Amino acid sequence: MAAQAATTAATARGSSGNSAATTSIDPSTIPRDPVPTGPIPLKASQEAQVKELYHARVRQKCADEIREFATCASNRTFTATFACRAQRLAMNSCMVGYATQEELDRAREEWWATRSLRKAERDAKERRRVEQEKFHREWWGLDENGLRKVEGKGKGPRGREE
Repeated sequence: MAAQAATTAATARGSSGNSAATTSIDPSTIPRDPVPTGPIPLKASQEAQVKELYHARVRQKCADEIREFATCASNRTFTATFACRAQRLAMNSCMVGYATQEELDRAREEWWATRSLRKAERDAKERRRVEQEKFHREWWGLDENGLRKVEGKGKGPRGREE
């Protein structure tokens, strides 16, 4: 439980912008998409992204309480439940207080609004992958099938003289 609380605290501290720090796309240059007015069903993976955003927002709002519980629970095993009861109750009540349907709706609206940004990030990642694959093929002298290019006509399929 202490390890889980420490992981939760680390997630709360790092969830504010780790993904933005690794990409070179400026979010301010990409326009925000309008949020659809009617209910549009999402795929399971999209719902999971919304839930992840929702939980990150709740953890961010309760970061102090999570940090206090994680500090109390560090270097403890099952006794953390009893020794850190006040911090645990404060953390749980904070999270329950912010984990509302309205917060989930706000997370869903944010997910819809940042669709263009995620698409631009995926496109940039795919471009980097293609460039790296091209460099790899040139470096190792491979053709499109991943086989070494054979120079000269006298060599067989295994690169030996025939």
